[in-house]
Amino acid sequence: MNATDAAYTVIETVTQMAQEQRPLMLRVLPEGGESNFWTHYPKGDARDAKTKSRWYYHVHAPGSRDEGEHGHFHLFLHRTQLPKGFEPTVWPPQGEDCKAHVTHLVGLSIDTIGIPRAWFTVNRFVTNEFLFPADVMIEHLPDFNVDQTKEDDLVNRFVTAMVALYREEIAELLRQRDLRHAELVVEHGDKAYEKQSGVEVLSQIPIDLDAKISSLDLE
Repeated sequence: MNATDAAYTVIETVTQMAQEQRPLMLRVLPEGGESNFWTHYPKGDARDAKTKSRWYYHVHAPGSRDEGEHGHFHLFLHRTQLPKGFEPTVWPPQGEDCKAHVTHLVGLSIDTIGIPRAWFTVNRFVTNEFLFPADVMIEHLPDFNVDQTKEDDLVNRFVTAMVALYREEIAELLRQRDLRHAELVVEHGDKAYEKQSGVEVLSQIPIDLDAKISSLDLE
């Protein structure tokens, strides 16, 4: 999906959600919109039947989330979407026995009315991922696709399109993530990628969806 097609998909899905008066979070959370802090929605994550890319949404407790944020999506590629035999930079403590064989692509923060507000990357321990270098992740950004999960179709298509629309910005975030990791390694050694580092968010940029779409030459 190129940026133009992605923009049209984002416009279409956002418009339909608004017309139905059901924003992103109400399509992800249980009926009534109530959520338990830190719980993954949906249970077991939303997994694409074809690509194995996945997402989940969760809400942090007050005091541990950015002001104006309702919750955020965590987006992943599956290890099978990366080069066969390519070794991660850092493995989960469980190694091959790790429950989820995924690598974290990016986080997507959503405000209290369901509008995207920021992209961000996180340290390895936050999602217990198989960590791969930025250049590998950037090369495989076009492979992220969650159109065929069992969850709400508008959410699936919106998330896929947002990654395609912001591919360049996400690539830069991943490069910044690796630079921050390098700084943490100097300071903390092998603990740079773990909770002992004390660092969760490695890079972040705000989202202005109107400005992004306006920057494209749409007919």
